[in-house]
Amino acid sequence: MKAVIQCGGKGTRLRPYTMVLPKPLMPVGAKPVLELLLNWLRRNNIRDVYITTGYLGHLIKSFCQDGAQWNLRIRYTEEREPLGTIGPLCMLKEQLDEPFMVINGDVLTNLSLASFADCHRRQGNIVTVATSLRRTKTDFGVIEQTNGRITSFKEKPVLTNLVSMGVYCMEPQALSYIPDGVPFGFDDLILCLLAEQVRTGTFLHDGLWLDIGRIEDFQTAQNLAWDEQPPAFEEVALVA
Repeated sequence: MKAVIQCGGKGTRLRPYTMVLPKPLMPVGAKPVLELLLNWLRRNNIRDVYITTGYLGHLIKSFCQDGAQWNLRIRYTEEREPLGTIGPLCMLKEQLDEPFMVINGDVLTNLSLASFADCHRRQGNIVTVATSLRRTKTDFGVIEQTNGRITSFKEKPVLTNLVSMGVYCMEPQALSYIPDGVPFGFDDLILCLLAEQVRTGTFLHDGLWLDIGRIEDFQTAQNLAWDEQPPAFEEVALVA
């Protein structure tokens, strides 16, 4: 199975660091996020990788080159103008002729891609989204009301939501919904597929997942032992 790593963003949430380095090259321990991501793909038997580049893309190409150091074959696309989170796939429509993975370049996870792909096939989806349960503490007291009268009050509640991990399994048919040369986000794609009643689904992952584009997750990642294998989920829970 081929994989596409999305590395064209500007990483604004990690400024000023990303004014010098693109987000996928931000260091986690002794290695850049992108190298940890490539090692994970290699452990999951991925060999063919496309990296979409834009902002500071020359640094990503210089670091990864052709991928031989990871026993991968890496090829690149380059955005002349920002195309959003899914728009760059329009440049790969001829190459992605079988089910493929799309992964944000700021993700660290121990997700099993074999299990994920198997779920995608069994459900018969055009797009399957890897998901995780994320708990978020609200900074405010939350009020529920009816006709101006308070019916419930919760002081800074913790909300639990099913969120996208930024890892997707797609069929080639999904590419036909992505317009050429214009900004197009994953939210645009999902809303389009839902409107067309195209089959989409989810896969719940209960292990390690960090979005290093978030300051909190980036700091958590720094405190973990990243060797050839990702740290255990229990270590992440303790640090977080």
